[in-house]
Amino acid sequence: MALYPKLITDILATVRYPGNGKNLVEADMVEDDIRIDGKKVTFSLIFDKSTDPFIKSVVRSAEAAIEHALPGEVEIKGNIAVKTRRPEPPKNKPLLPGVKNIVGISSGKGGVGKSTVAANLAVALAAKGYRVGLLDADLFGPSVPKMFGVEGEQLYIENVEGRDLIVPVEKYGVKVLSIGFMVDPAKAVLWRGSMASNALRQLIADANWGELDYFLIDMPPGTSDIHLTLVQTLPITGVVVVSTPQEVALADARKGIAMFRDEKVNVPVLGIVENMAWFTPAPHPEERYYIFGEGGGERLAAETDCPLLARIPLVAEIASGADSGIPVALASGDADTADPRALAFRMLADDVDAAVERRNLTRPSTKIVETH
Repeated sequence: MALYPKLITDILATVRYPGNGKNLVEADMVEDDIRIDGKKVTFSLIFDKSTDPFIKSVVRSAEAAIEHALPGEVEIKGNIAVKTRRPEPPKNKPLLPGVKNIVGISSGKGGVGKSTVAANLAVALAAKGYRVGLLDADLFGPSVPKMFGVEGEQLYIENVEGRDLIVPVEKYGVKVLSIGFMVDPAKAVLWRGSMASNALRQLIADANWGELDYFLIDMPPGTSDIHLTLVQTLPITGVVVVSTPQEVALADARKGIAMFRDEKVNVPVLGIVENMAWFTPAPHPEERYYIFGEGGGERLAAETDCPLLARIPLVAEIASGADSGIPVALASGDADTADPRALAFRMLADDVDAAVERRNLTRPSTKIVETH
């Protein structure tokens, strides 16, 4: 059979790109450079980014489709080139040039209230007049949309200087973005590490965050590929570590602190938040019950030479506020009349603000961790 470019194009029209379900021709991914030299066929496939997680599988699928349609008549293995549709940004150009401070909210384990702290800290900083963004980087358990009452919100794209960028959802003066806006909340996210990392980079680089004083990142619990992706993508100003006073939580928090302080990572730890420090029954606000142990956060702070930024009590209304989409930090009133839980988060915002200022005065800017 005689080989000609249209024959190859027709075969490629049977191969689908997993990212959007379109075939390679329909998705405009086949470069107009098909060359035929005897049995040897060469051409290029175009992807939007060099980090596209489907590159290898699509190339293999294209090779298999051609070999199946033209058995023994074509040499295609290793002859498909990969091109990037858009040029990669220069490595020395800041990814978020309009952002002053990037602060990670981290925890050694799940269930310690990290996302609740992140949401309330973001709202409290915005109430102080700062421009605040909050990225939900917990890709496998996104909870920020629910905490802000924006579940099911429709995301939009806008063109900024020739680039199509995602517009973050804005609520309570905070710009919010989460993978939770893009996946079915009733289904588990089943992604390999590279797919999750690429999705996270897209939420950071392909969103219109604009000018921000604080860009908060609600990190996943523990230490994982996502943490490595973040420190390789952004120069993080510092992290706030959240833990309960319980020893099992403190042990994991120590590992998290050690990870950030590793010489290869070198991200400053701004301080520790002891969450669920004690339980106070609503009818008896003067009573405290230390159901997870007492003073664990203070001991961890002393042991690791980190400031203890806040001790947040365990009160049912904090959790119910998160479930209802109204962070407790929004409660009004002055120091004498305000809800003590709201005051705790406002004081945390003051202390984080002061810790960031000290860090910026005493330490050089954090550098992105180089990949090898």
